Order: sequence, then C-alpha cells, then structure tokens
Amino acid sequence: MTSRERVLAALKFLPVDRIPLEVEPGFDEFASDILVPSYHYGKGKAAGEYGVKGKRTDYWGSIWESAEDGVKGEVRQPAFTDWTELSSLYVPYEALEQADLSFVNDECKSLGKFTMKMWGIEPFQRMQYLRGTENLFLDLAMEDENVLKLRDIVHGFYKTEVEMWCNTLVDAIHIEDDWGTQNAMLISPLMWRELFKPLYKDYCDIARKYGKMVIMHSDGYILDIIPDLIEIGINALNPQLNVMPYDKLSGYMRGKMALWGGIDRQALLPFGTEEDLEAEVHKIAGYFGGEGNTGIIGQCYMDKGARPENIRAVYRAWLSRPAS
Repeated sequence: MTSRERVLAALKFLPVDRIPLEVEPGFDEFASDILVPSYHYGKGKAAGEYGVKGKRTDYWGSIWESAEDGVKGEVRQPAFTDWTELSSLYVPYEALEQADLSFVNDECKSLGKFTMKMWGIEPFQRMQYLRGTENLFLDLAMEDENVLKLRDIVHGFYKTEVEMWCNTLVDAIHIEDDWGTQNAMLISPLMWRELFKPLYKDYCDIARKYGKMVIMHSDGYILDIIPDLIEIGINALNPQLNVMPYDKLSGYMRGKMALWGGIDRQALLPFGTEEDLEAEVHKIAGYFGGEGNTGIIGQCYMDKGARPENIRAVYRAWLSRPAS
C-alpha cells in the first residue's frame, strides 16, 4: 500500500498492511504516512516570530508573549476587551487572499502521502485570543448576545479558509479546539451543542462537498460530545486519551470515528519506560483498533518534557503490530 492508501483505508475501517504513522519532525528514521504541504499566508497584523522568546502579534492583532523559545506562549493583550470595539475588529481575510499555496497540489500529487492542512481552524480558541479567556467565559455565562456576533465573525473567516483548502488536492482538513479540563468540559454540553456544534458541522459539510476528510484535535475530557462529533461527520479524532475511560470512548468511536493517535503527554512520554510505552500502544490498539489493524493512525506529540527515546518507542510499538 502507498502511504495515502494506508491512511485512507484506516480512516474508512478497511484492512491495512500496517498501522499508519504521523511522525514528528526530527525522527526521520521512521517514515511518516502524513504530509503537511508547504504554504504561506499573508501577514495580516502579524509581527514577531512564533515560538521565539518575547512578544509577537498574531495576524488578527492579539499580542502574545513567550517566556522561552519553542513554546506557543500566552495572549497578553487581546485584540479587544470592550464590546464597543467589535464593530471595528480586524478580520484578516487578506492573509487568505495573499496565501501562497502554489506548492500544495504538486506535493499532493508527487509524494504519495496522505496530505492535510494542519492546525489553525479553531473558532473557540480564536474567540478567546480575541476577547480574552476570562472575558469570554464570563460572556458565555451571562449569555451576552455579542458572543454570537463574535462567533459568527470568526466562523465566517474559517469557512472561507476551509473552502480555500478544499479547492486544493489535500485529502483532509484539520480542526482544533480544546474543549475539556482534566475531568469535565469547559462549558456545558448543552451550550456546546447550541453555540458551537453548528460551526463544526458547517466545516464538515464543506469538506464533504469536496470529498475531503475531517480530522479534529481536542484536549481534555470531551466524552459527552463524542456522539455529536460522529454525527456531524468527523472522520478521526486526536483526543487527550489519558483523561477519559478507554472503554466508554471506544464504545462510541470504534467503527464510526477513527482514532488519530494520542499518547499520555503528562506522564508516559516524559517519564515512562520503553516497556510502559509499548504496553500503552498495545492497550490502545486493543480498545480502538479493528480487524486488519484498521481504525487507528499512530501518533504522539514531541511536547516540551517528552523524551525522544519515548517517542521512538511509541513508533516502534505501532510498527510492531502484526500485519493484517
């Protein structure tokens, strides 16, 4: 099987010759089946450099600060804090209009891998960056109607971005929004269904129109909304596995929504032994894998604190699964 065939089969719950891998940069001894094609957006209001110690401005105009190199940092100055400023909020459509996607289709055609645009479709997180996290949660609790206006502005931008990528040869789009704490959702599932589920459904509907897959990442405990994600058409979920019971999660997902990796980043990747990692991989495969090694993409994150030897142990463990 080619890499692309392998991933597509796993996402469709068809047998594969081995579990496909998404390999982190710097681990080139392992072949990744996933490709993020080369592209550049326009700057919008962006200034400074992502992942470098100090301050930077994102292309929406929020000011971030990183205390050290290699981390995303935190928003120190939201784009606006007073609702009277909403009408003049800068929406960086020019970043999309000036996007350079000239390499995308060639890479999709020539490299034989499953391709997708990673990260960035994040309506809930973007609303926090723009308004400030504490402000936004207060707004939600108070049922401030301005939240809906902000949501719709952000959603309009991301629909345009999804449509732009669906007009390329990528196989999938990628959504990210962290919806959970360690043991509960950040807002009630009812509020989530009312205010945010329709956004993700729109992205899935656009993707389906173009024959694309949808992959979603969300950290935290999100068990309550797993059936909703399946219903709207999310093809694969990259969750924070260690905060949810595997039996309940797999009971919802198995055969309906593929598992896009996920190894405990809080304990196992920083502190586990090779034996611990191998045992965890085989446990996950037992809960979430189908016949013929299908329904899983092997993946883990090289976050700060993760030991490189443990990342390698995870990849070896996925590759050691018996062939179908």
